[in-house]
Amino acid sequence: MTTDLSHFRFVAKALPNQGARPRELARTMPAHPLSYMELPYDPEYTLYNLRLTPEKLDTATDDEMYWAVRTNVIFRHTGELPIEISGSDSEALLNKVFTRSVSKVKPGRCSYQFACYHDGGMITDGVLLRLSQDRFWMAQADGDLFSWYKAHAEGLDVKIHDPNVWVSQIQGPRSLDLLAAVLDGPMPDPFRYFDCAEVSIAGQTCWISRSGFTNELGWEVYMLPDTDIPAIGDKIMEAGAAFGILLTGTPVFRARRIEAGLLNAGSDFGAETTPFEAGLGGFVEFDDRDFVGRKALEAADKSCRTWGMRVTGGVAQLGRVMTIDGEEVGRVCSSGYSPYQGCGVCIVRMDVPAQGSGTKVEVLCADGSTQSGELCTLPMYDADRLIPRGKLVDVPTNPIAAE
Repeated sequence: MTTDLSHFRFVAKALPNQGARPRELARTMPAHPLSYMELPYDPEYTLYNLRLTPEKLDTATDDEMYWAVRTNVIFRHTGELPIEISGSDSEALLNKVFTRSVSKVKPGRCSYQFACYHDGGMITDGVLLRLSQDRFWMAQADGDLFSWYKAHAEGLDVKIHDPNVWVSQIQGPRSLDLLAAVLDGPMPDPFRYFDCAEVSIAGQTCWISRSGFTNELGWEVYMLPDTDIPAIGDKIMEAGAAFGILLTGTPVFRARRIEAGLLNAGSDFGAETTPFEAGLGGFVEFDDRDFVGRKALEAADKSCRTWGMRVTGGVAQLGRVMTIDGEEVGRVCSSGYSPYQGCGVCIVRMDVPAQGSGTKVEVLCADGSTQSGELCTLPMYDADRLIPRGKLVDVPTNPIAAE
């Protein structure tokens, strides 16, 4: 067996301030306009959508970040890239590009979407916001959809551009209480799971959505150019102080999104993976649209090969490190440690569909040891995703806070 290096990331460290203005990074690099908040915490950045996103902060340990999002509230500046698609044919273009109908999405609503190549392989995914009848933002994960839109827009009345919008996530069981505290006016009504709305925070217009990458209660804020973005961020942090808000980096998402079965583009699926293999077949709609990749997906094997896995006594290495009776049987796509479950957690893709939930394997771990792993369904708990919908209050005991 060999260690897979395909998903290793390079990181860049912010230079010591040395008297420079604290917001200099945001002015000189493709960094989030609120990155000045991160600079005091020895940040390490990686590129995501050609934007710098904090891979590491010393505000807390990985476990403390995990418990913060499960029991309280966190603030995370992300690298999601909203691309705007507008014009009278915008819906027609998106119905051609995405595997799931956009016509069903009403203004003020969001929709999980992904695009495929002609052979059925996946490009990337994200959250589509329908701002009005003929105006959309697709807040995408890492990857290139801009060129894909342009390639399929010939002859259509549509404008495709980067609106220079930046996204932050506020997640955790107290996140909606914090939202009510920072809004200049009342809460949007309704503001259901996957709703979006234009609001004002600190006198600045912005958009918010009931979504996030944790499967906890949460919302995202979309900050517009030509507004005072630091005023929005500072207001959230100031009001959040009363809630014990924690500024976080990537580790806050890692184990929690794995437990939730939220896949990461580029590691959990890619150009060689069909939506069915990734367990996302439910988001492929064979309706009356002729979307890109439809013929290939109609002919494709509909079996799922993507599962969760719990590892006793270690955190799995990435790559083809799973064996049964000494034979490699699949790939560990993502891995981390769940303080809540007390074990390593993974998203894996098996070589054959028959090896599903309940399959037991041997796994090479990051410390060099070999441990036992068992495949499971995703999500690993909250199977009906009631927590992010606000229909289940499930705040576990945080042993760190009790110490």
